Amino acid sequence: MSADSTQRFSDRVEHYVRSRPNYPTAFYEFLEKDLQLPSPMAVADIGSGTGISARPLLERGHIVHAIEPNQPMREAAEKLLSHHPKFHSINGTAESTGLSNCSVDLVLAAQAFHWFDRAKARLEFERILKPSGYVVLVWNERRTDSTPFLREYEQLLQNYATDYNTVRHENIDAAALAAFFAPNPYATRSFINAQHFDYQGLESRLLSSSYTPAAHDPRRAPLLAELRRIFDRHQQGGHVNFEYDTRAHYGQLT
Repeated sequence: MSADSTQRFSDRVEHYVRSRPNYPTAFYEFLEKDLQLPSPMAVADIGSGTGISARPLLERGHIVHAIEPNQPMREAAEKLLSHHPKFHSINGTAESTGLSNCSVDLVLAAQAFHWFDRAKARLEFERILKPSGYVVLVWNERRTDSTPFLREYEQLLQNYATDYNTVRHENIDAAALAAFFAPNPYATRSFINAQHFDYQGLESRLLSSSYTPAAHDPRRAPLLAELRRIFDRHQQGGHVNFEYDTRAHYGQLT
């Protein structure tokens, strides 16, 4: 994980907490029922951010080691989750978690794997996983072409975002996933997810992304003006919808 990637969200934490999507209940049921891991599980939540993926795990009784190098995001998670006795916040990275050898049943990277140094992260995951443990890499993948609103939102990002096509998690393709899990196979499960936004929620969702222009950037004002026009064209009852495919890639490393 590069120094740049660990700091990209420092000025977006408030928006991240307010507007990023959760993961569907079916995803957590899959972790508990399909992987045949102990209950409760010990989970290393890598790049845990503001605690979005950790919170449901804690509420289900699991032990969560939240590994997050970005201080503002880590502090937001601590504020939200520190009352859970099984929550452990760690200033670490995918490549250096600070966890003990063979200490976790599950390594989870939610909306984070595309920021990692994959070779170094794999070595670290092998070290901290128990022999029967799993790695699960999950993303909420926003649909870009399923509705007129989502098509226009995607074009907005193409027109105004700073490095959208460079840092998108879709750059982690099947070949990259196969190489990461090799020589073992990996499998994929998909789940339906959605968010419903009024205009302020939509604006916050946009500004939570690391590739949107910062407040001082001259592209920020025209970006938000166009966002407002798109919202006004497509809102129904004062809301628009984001549709996601929550896609989880999972396998064992040894």
